[in-house]
Amino acid sequence: MKPILFASALLAVCASAAPSSILQLRATTWNFRTMKTRGVNAGGWLVLEPWITPSLWSQWNSNPAAGPVDEFHLCQKLGKTACTNLLKNHWDTFITEADFQSMAANGLNTVRIPIGWWAFDSKPSPFIGGQAAYLDKAIVWARKYGLKIWIDLHGAPGSQNGFDNSGYRDKINWQSTVDPNVDRTVAILRTIAQKYGQAAYTDVVVCIELLNEPLGPKLDLARLRQFMYDAYGNVRNYSPSWIAVHDAFEPVTYWNGAKGFFEQNIILDHHHYQVFSQGELSRTFQQQVDVACAARGAEISGSDKLMIVGEWSGAMTDCARWLNGFNRWSRWEGRYDGSTLRKSCANWGTLEKMTATTRDQLNKYISAQMLSWETKGGWIFWTWKAEEGNQNDDWNMSKLFSWGIIRKINPTGQALNLRHPDVCG
Repeated sequence: MKPILFASALLAVCASAAPSSILQLRATTWNFRTMKTRGVNAGGWLVLEPWITPSLWSQWNSNPAAGPVDEFHLCQKLGKTACTNLLKNHWDTFITEADFQSMAANGLNTVRIPIGWWAFDSKPSPFIGGQAAYLDKAIVWARKYGLKIWIDLHGAPGSQNGFDNSGYRDKINWQSTVDPNVDRTVAILRTIAQKYGQAAYTDVVVCIELLNEPLGPKLDLARLRQFMYDAYGNVRNYSPSWIAVHDAFEPVTYWNGAKGFFEQNIILDHHHYQVFSQGELSRTFQQQVDVACAARGAEISGSDKLMIVGEWSGAMTDCARWLNGFNRWSRWEGRYDGSTLRKSCANWGTLEKMTATTRDQLNKYISAQMLSWETKGGWIFWTWKAEEGNQNDDWNMSKLFSWGIIRKINPTGQALNLRHPDVCG
């Protein structure tokens, strides 16, 4: 059976099976088509990334080669008790109610919260569970301050991309024929939808993302599409929320058509960074801005779907320590991925060390991206905060707000509050 025909049949079954209360609620939830998304990711909180919270890896500073490269290996190395204590303290302190209050005060309307499969699995060893309780806290805080929540399944069993932010680095075993990882992922999404699709949550939880950044070029795309259809049906059967599908690093036009699937409150999530290749890092500042301005063209305009840029940042270098992975250095300095660049990271990524000119360039670059993403459904910056002293300020939205690099965001429906509104001409 062709996937599109399967999807149409699936939607018909799900619509007939869905409780009437869900169908009624669907009309009252946040409407991404009419309300521009201006949000931020709570990265590094419920799914660890060494470059966001390097203090969790500090005991291996003197010998990073001996350190764990991701959350899986961190907990495996520390053991259950020590890892539980470490992570609980992190969850309690890294993102708090005060952060949500600040997000709202700065004009944001949406918080995308990455969370791993292990938060919803009864036996996630060596992963440590318990993150779902903090997601629940975030929902309470969001409701209090008028924010909307986008739940993002950031890591799947076996890893869908081999990135450390999937929980397991360097191997992609999600579509393994030995382990039922894809089926487990669908079951986990069903669990998420059964809970957060209830009326007690739908005023705040406005989107569930099926899977963050599946690495399309390394996956069987036909199986990936089938997963999305199956997962969509399972989520929609319990939840009225919008459903986000990442583009899997395929051209956005790859997802054109498939109307039976994409007509039912679906968002295409696109991520945009300009720092993960030597070619990108070789550009001048003006070239980086020009690329950001041009992104509103071929990169995103070709999609016939409602699209939101769910990740992007102010970074123009990969100088943030461990950005490319724990014990991996930067292409900017020629120390990773065969890069022949020989630039210095000394004054990058730390606002206090940047010249006024560089800080203004950072403002222009961020403005250029905001203007491009606003031509579609909006944007969600990566990320809200990062630990100080790690050359990651150009990723740290809370600090960018405090320095005035990003101004308070105007309410949706109003023009952006930019210092350089004409940066793209």
